[in-house]
Amino acid sequence: MQNLEWDAGRGLWVAAGAALVEEVLSNPVLRVRPLAEPVPAAIAGGSAGEVFGALVRMNDGERHAAPKLALQRALAAAADGGLAQQRGQSVAAQLLAEGRPVGAWVFEAPVSTVASLLGFAGAQLPAVARWMGEFVACLSPLSNAEQIDQAHAASLRLLAAMRELLQAAPQGSLAASVAQEAVAAGWQNDHAILANLVGLLSQTYEATAGLLGNSLVAIQQGAECSDVNALVAQVMESDPPIVNTRRFAAGRCMVGGVTVEAGQVILVMLGEARRGFGHGRHACPGQQLAQQIAAGCIEALRSRPLPQLSWTYRASVNARIPEFHQ
Repeated sequence: MQNLEWDAGRGLWVAAGAALVEEVLSNPVLRVRPLAEPVPAAIAGGSAGEVFGALVRMNDGERHAAPKLALQRALAAAADGGLAQQRGQSVAAQLLAEGRPVGAWVFEAPVSTVASLLGFAGAQLPAVARWMGEFVACLSPLSNAEQIDQAHAASLRLLAAMRELLQAAPQGSLAASVAQEAVAAGWQNDHAILANLVGLLSQTYEATAGLLGNSLVAIQQGAECSDVNALVAQVMESDPPIVNTRRFAAGRCMVGGVTVEAGQVILVMLGEARRGFGHGRHACPGQQLAQQIAAGCIEALRSRPLPQLSWTYRASVNARIPEFHQ
């Protein structure tokens, strides 16, 4: 197993290789956020910061066990039976029929699919997708003040929409399933439930869009796509959308044969370890759902002639998300 390597220029440890990445992600002393900054300072005090602070994936500790269980069960049920792939194909096909350029479609199709699975009506999907695009802009350390202000406003709109949805969630919808599983798990924090429904959309907007985009890159480069599920699974391993994450030492610990001091940071190279949706306590519970949605979207795209595309990659510190140009 590789040892951690110290990057003096960035002042942090670097973990690469599957075994070491799994060790880091499974260590309870290594937290998903710094103890002194549970919410990024740039968004703390606003609605977007309140949503961020309630996200299960951005918190550690036993008090988040019940929320995590509820979300895992609901997402597993949503991925069962192929409904997500079918919905992804139909939603993506509708957007293409409406004339969405591929560059916008890659982001809008996955998030609109999850919004549809949650129970939003078709007429609501464009607004939900637009608000989510404004919300996720604040999650990057590269965000500017205008983007953060827009994210706070979008967060309020998304929370209101989720609240209204939960009051009359369609039977069999993902929102209804999350609500049912929350009751079964003893998760009674209404704001946290709403925030984590917003969180499902935010993960989709970037991670699933990145998976879809990287799959489209593979097709443009000549990859075989007769089996879209196999293609997406291969891309998930070879070109994952999330290439790194960070862990923050809450106390002194041994990792990969070296001592990590309290307060130090570890850069975790997920892409190199083929762990693009994480591992351990904070592994993404929606990986199967994301792969099905991406596969459904590609099925919709294959039904029409696809022009040769060019692309660049979105500025990001931890993701590999192509932006397409026609």
